[in-house]
Amino acid sequence: MPIKPLIGLLGVLVAALNAEFNELVMSTALVDVRGAFGISHDPGLWIESLYASGVACGMALAPWLAVTFTLRRFTLFAISLVCCATVLIPFAPDLSAMLGLRLIQGLGGGFTIPLLMTTALRVLAPPIRLYGLAVYALTATFTPSISTSIAAFWTDIVDWRFVFFEALPLDAVSAVLVWYGLPQDPPRYERLRQFDWRGFLLLAVGAGSLTTLMYHGDHQDWFNSEEVCVLVLLCVVAFPLLALNEWFHPLPLLKLQMLKRRNFAYGVLGLFLFLVLSLSSSLVPQTYLVEIQGYRALQGHWITLLIALAQFLMLPAVAFLLDHKWADARGVTLCGLALICAACIGSATIDASWNREQFYLWQSLQAVGQPMVVVSLLMIATNAVQGPAEGPFASALVNTTRSLAAPVGTCILELIERWRGALHSERLVDQVGQTRFHPMSGDAVGRAEQVARAVQTQASVLTTADTFLILCAFGGALALLVILLPVRTFPPRILFAKH
Repeated sequence: MPIKPLIGLLGVLVAALNAEFNELVMSTALVDVRGAFGISHDPGLWIESLYASGVACGMALAPWLAVTFTLRRFTLFAISLVCCATVLIPFAPDLSAMLGLRLIQGLGGGFTIPLLMTTALRVLAPPIRLYGLAVYALTATFTPSISTSIAAFWTDIVDWRFVFFEALPLDAVSAVLVWYGLPQDPPRYERLRQFDWRGFLLLAVGAGSLTTLMYHGDHQDWFNSEEVCVLVLLCVVAFPLLALNEWFHPLPLLKLQMLKRRNFAYGVLGLFLFLVLSLSSSLVPQTYLVEIQGYRALQGHWITLLIALAQFLMLPAVAFLLDHKWADARGVTLCGLALICAACIGSATIDASWNREQFYLWQSLQAVGQPMVVVSLLMIATNAVQGPAEGPFASALVNTTRSLAAPVGTCILELIERWRGALHSERLVDQVGQTRFHPMSGDAVGRAEQVARAVQTQASVLTTADTFLILCAFGGALALLVILLPVRTFPPRILFAKH
């Protein structure tokens, strides 16, 4: 196989990883960034929600635009857009300017990530496609874990501005590799006459409303807020109209007919559930260590770094395993889910004495289980793609659904904290409610404060345990999906050799 397209693929990989870092590192370092800008918590939510809205729109548009303007040109444009927006954010004069740049940054990141799957399906021959899918899987397993370490390094050792400045060298490298490696196709500007304007507007309204709802709904007290009711109404109207429009449009952004294939439908739904489940290995342990044990990011990042570094060994190992005819991807997926669920159940035994050392065993199970799930899932889904022409449509569907996993997962964690946290607090207060403290006694006042802190800590610990169990239920739902939906498939080098 020629080496030049692989160099181009490497450039797209670096650009996609950089786009993921822009989202995840920023989310981890958000407290420091808000502090530097003097932004309070609620306005700071827009920093994340606007980025998520931009990502969702960008992921749906990117494959269509890449075919129209050529993969090489559009990838270079997406890299430039991300770089410019990211570098300008630290110099934003006010919150409005920062939010506008954050939306553009999200749009650029959404443009970039789907191009990795589009490029992989185009340039990788069947004998090595599985290993290319393992490279794509880095964006689902490696970047969420390593982002904590990167954010800790910039905020605690260097300077918070480097959360953004890190984009410069990575974008420069990716642009050179893409410029050299990707082929120079002729543009297809005639497609612009058939651009799906209605689909784009419905997608922007629906995805923007949904991501905003997921990030702001809990803080607006859900249906007690008029704004939340309007967002829900927009979602209910926009998404059915979007599905109807895409089904009948001659050149849609999202080719929904592909979902009639069982294996591809499994890939779309399964990746969404997996990304929600993966929060059990990245966000939940780190949040516990910060809130309960008072860790800084630099102190707690070792448990996620374990998963990140293990991916360089596990992803190619899983690809090698699946490259044999006797290996059933469904069975490999179920084994991986069993390890992840075991890690969630083990982590649910948490108590207030846990530090990062108690997480290492369960994180090790996550490090082994996650690649088994995601590489198998990608193989099953992409094997259902019929030829290179369908690659952009497949990438749009998979990645647009994927873009909604982070907002939905964040919303789920907030609901768990609100409902289960309140329940545990009430029960703990009832248990200590019979204790009486003399109002004039200093010792009694001090003891009351200690009891209040202990109740708060214990309620947080119990809520964290509930979170692990609920995320384990998502693993069970994904296992049920594996059993019911996909059919047996074989590695690409065997499957496509028959044709």
